[in-house]
Amino acid sequence: MQKITPHLWFDKEAKEAAEFYASLLSDSRVTNITTLHDTPSGDCDVVSSELSGQPFMAISAGPLFKFNPSVSFHVKFRTKDEIDALWKKLSKGGTVLMELGEYPFSEKYGWIQDKYGLSWQLIFVGESEIKQKITPVLLFVGKVCGKTEEAVNFYASVFKNAKANILARYGKGEEPDKEGTVKYAAFTLRGQEFGAMDSALEHKFSFNEAISFIIPCKTQDKIDYYWEKLSAEAEQCGWLKDKYGLSWQVSPTVIDEMMKNGTREQIDRVTQAFLPMKKFDIATLKRAYKGE
Repeated sequence: MQKITPHLWFDKEAKEAAEFYASLLSDSRVTNITTLHDTPSGDCDVVSSELSGQPFMAISAGPLFKFNPSVSFHVKFRTKDEIDALWKKLSKGGTVLMELGEYPFSEKYGWIQDKYGLSWQLIFVGESEIKQKITPVLLFVGKVCGKTEEAVNFYASVFKNAKANILARYGKGEEPDKEGTVKYAAFTLRGQEFGAMDSALEHKFSFNEAISFIIPCKTQDKIDYYWEKLSAEAEQCGWLKDKYGLSWQVSPTVIDEMMKNGTREQIDRVTQAFLPMKKFDIATLKRAYKGE
């Protein structure tokens, strides 16, 4: 089963950013670049990559959405020197959200936005097991603050064989966070680890389309299932928002094969076929690919 893939929306920098991120971490590389023509954003580069062996995708599709800390990427390290080296590279043109230093939960930790605005949490874990190097972390703020536990259980109900665990809750004296809300939760969907937190501090951001999560589906039945379970608003081109405002893409695996292996004409036909769609229709995409 293919893993859920983080998808990053850039203005024009998808290729540049993907190459930059691949240069930062071991076992990382750009795997494919496809240009989509005549979209509402003009010509768009779609970039596939692997970061520490995990799939990522990025698109250059105009300045519609901006990254913010509502979704960040938690990177685990066995040595403090590795953290120092990555922190130095991410700091150039970036913004520190939590200073790199010692905290009650780690001997070395820091939270930073890089030069593109993407948020990273770097943490020293010593000899603790690292099952997944990079973990997407969701920050529930504003109207959805206090809903982390509900959301984690909801996602676990949607995906088969999912696991969810509340690791820490806020206690008395940790205001403005409400006692009992989630300080950190860990959950696994399709073998992909995620984290989630509540924060009642005043934040001027929320989930948006700058970061979405692609659910690869081999069949139309799977697309229909996830669409029905998750879709609450803002449907277009396989994208949807769930009831918490988080963006997902319910995407057929066949479209990746078409984009990687198709001729220029086939890619253009498939692009024009899916642009008017809300939920993807595999049969229509296949007919477009064949020129029928």
